[in-house]
Amino acid sequence: MMEAENLPGLVVAAGQEATATPEDVELPVLLLGAAVTAALHPLIYVKLLIQVGHEPLPPIVGTTMFGRKVLYLPGFFSYAQYIIKVDGKMGLFRGLSPRIVSSAVSTVVRSKAKKTTHEMIIQCVTRVAIHPFHVMSVRCMAQFVGREVKYSGLFTCIRSILKEEGFTGFFTGLIPHMLGEVLFLWCCNLLSHFINTYAVDDSFSQAPAVRSYSKFVMGIAVTVLTSPFMLVADVMAVNNCGLAAGLPPHSPIFKSWMHCWNHLRHKGQIFRGSSFFFRRVPVTSLPIVKD
Repeated sequence: MMEAENLPGLVVAAGQEATATPEDVELPVLLLGAAVTAALHPLIYVKLLIQVGHEPLPPIVGTTMFGRKVLYLPGFFSYAQYIIKVDGKMGLFRGLSPRIVSSAVSTVVRSKAKKTTHEMIIQCVTRVAIHPFHVMSVRCMAQFVGREVKYSGLFTCIRSILKEEGFTGFFTGLIPHMLGEVLFLWCCNLLSHFINTYAVDDSFSQAPAVRSYSKFVMGIAVTVLTSPFMLVADVMAVNNCGLAAGLPPHSPIFKSWMHCWNHLRHKGQIFRGSSFFFRRVPVTSLPIVKD
């Protein structure tokens, strides 16, 4: 399934292709980005809890299309209902405020990018600027695992991170996240370029509309390549920060993001959280990497 976190940016990018100048649509685009971010936040929340390995509901027995019985973990709706049961409906929006801030900053900067190389530089700069808000949002959401209240608001998060980890704590997991976004950007642009150049005929009456949304569609196909990077980035953002979700026995303490990557890969969970439905119980027969 597509990375929900990338959807607001792709919606904005698609909308900008059909407009005259970025300045004319900056406010509507900001509002659209905030609305999309809020609407998709429950997806992000459930995804994050799955990524950190929190499975509070027991698996259920199901069958494959070939009739073989397998164990399935609960999907998005069952997980969301569990969150509502514990924290109420507003509990689905835990950690939303930092994401709205990061979405606004990201939308403004991305609207200025035109070429792929320029866009890649802008993307990297934007990621550095908004990553602190991402870390704060992730930790706010991860508190659900241990029922902590350590990161209860934007300023509380800033104060806690500065006090315990220093300025570098805001950039935990930055490298894998940036690598994933650069890979996502280049693959989307390359695929959309080939489709727009060789697959869409100019004689087709809807060619401009198809071209304007080709990058959005390509993002759906490219997500599977970037999912491991985003998983590692989110796990590292929580790891060893004082929350139960990032400490033993729930999670090992990782020395680096590569250590985290190898650990998840050897456990067969490098794509953990990449799907909300038909999630099979992972096979964990392989040894854990201790690096």
